[in-house]
Amino acid sequence: MLTTVTRNLLAFVAAPTLLLLVPLALQAAADPRDPYTHFFQPTFGDFQEELEDARADGKTGILIFFEMDECPFCHRMKQQVLNQPEVQEFYREHFAIFSVDVEGDVEITDFQGNSLRQADFAFREFRVRATPVFQFFNLDGEPTVRFTGATRDAQEFLQLGEFVAEGHYEQMNFTRFKREAR
Repeated sequence: MLTTVTRNLLAFVAAPTLLLLVPLALQAAADPRDPYTHFFQPTFGDFQEELEDARADGKTGILIFFEMDECPFCHRMKQQVLNQPEVQEFYREHFAIFSVDVEGDVEITDFQGNSLRQADFAFREFRVRATPVFQFFNLDGEPTVRFTGATRDAQEFLQLGEFVAEGHYEQMNFTRFKREAR
């Protein structure tokens, strides 16, 4: 049985601790989610197989994010856009999403079944010279829309996803689509 003094001492010690934990808990709840957990999907690098899975899952297509470690714009996209829950949910609903390191030595299989390094896939197959590059593919593995650089914000990136997912790219370019959406 606790005495009044012991209870008061526990309350005296526990109250400041709780006051410290509440802001930390609120901050954790407000923090965006890790893009490598909630945006990108794990892959063994067989894009033929990923294409089959995308079809089976009813996706609109595949999105490949070409990036490199030293790219400040890639980091900005991951820290300010790709970590936003609404972005993650929209894109995961419509696309199978993978990251490719433009300097990577990891062997992958492209959409035609060819085995090559990530760096060769990026440079030779898609002429990636600057990062980030968001390359969208249809369910036949054909490139449809390419966006190079960082978007202004999460809203513009969501517009890009809508532009591709709804097939607007077949009638107009992304700049016109944004202008008409205003």
